[in-house]
Amino acid sequence: MDENHEMRAIAPEVLKQLRITDDAGNAPRVVVEDAEGGNPMRCCLGRSRPHETIALVSYAPLRRWARETGATPGPYNEVGPVFIHPEECDGWTGPGIADGIRGRRRVLRAYTAEGNILGGRLLNDGEPTIEEGLAELYGDPRVAAVHVRAVEFGCFLAETRRV
Repeated sequence: MDENHEMRAIAPEVLKQLRITDDAGNAPRVVVEDAEGGNPMRCCLGRSRPHETIALVSYAPLRRWARETGATPGPYNEVGPVFIHPEECDGWTGPGIADGIRGRRRVLRAYTAEGNILGGRLLNDGEPTIEEGLAELYGDPRVAAVHVRAVEFGCFLAETRRV
């Protein structure tokens, strides 16, 4: 990954909270995945294994980022579903782009340090690659963070931050 940004999974201390009460105020839904598995895990940025037990929780990535940085995401403060392991896992060790977030169609959403959407980039069948899309967006010095999302469901997959 480029030197001016890094990929982040959901932080371990946030995961501890989400395993009790998620960002919508609910207890996690624990599910056993289908025979194929393959769901993107936001705790370790891997994929679920066949028949693995995973938890579905509501997560507010910009709200969490805002608490840490002092940003004010306002209307961009959305809450959405994410899969996490119900028990502590090894987490994301980086560096680079986690294979678990790759896919045919992705959207990159860029945010300013104040928490406003600055722009975005559609990634379709590897054109451009995640690395190329991130390099393009972080080429703008106003970009503080970029979220990687799935196109079909709009789900949050991972966060990258300027370093």
